[in-house]
Amino acid sequence: MDHDDYTDDYLHDVLTGQGVVAVVGLSNNPSRPSNGVFLAMLRMGFRAVGVNPGLAGKEIGGAPVYANLADVPGPIAIVDVFRNSEAAAETVDEALDLPTLPRAIWLQLGVRSDEAARRAEARGVKVVMDLCIKVEAMRLRVSPPA
Repeated sequence: MDHDDYTDDYLHDVLTGQGVVAVVGLSNNPSRPSNGVFLAMLRMGFRAVGVNPGLAGKEIGGAPVYANLADVPGPIAIVDVFRNSEAAAETVDEALDLPTLPRAIWLQLGVRSDEAARRAEARGVKVVMDLCIKVEAMRLRVSPPA
């Protein structure tokens, strides 16, 4: 997979399946990008949950926050990562240890881990790196299934 150039069809496919988007590194600070993206995803109709050990048990935008991916009930469709590239690789490994693999892992703007992407793709998980999920969902006019 060429992670320097994604087709619109590839991105559309990642974004349109059913399921939960788990935003790892979610902040409760409204000035942080993770907070704005999370709230926008909820407004667009995505079923999103937060993952942040410091905020576990709280809600942001009416959606629950969990300590880690393993605590999220049920399968996760997309793991959206707001962590630096080194920490993102750890998050990818955490996602690959889940009982049900996510459909995709999305590393936000400025976040890239080619080795972690190879590990995920070897397990059949799609990967997007260095793009904003909110921007791409809006650009492609993606609405999650009802």
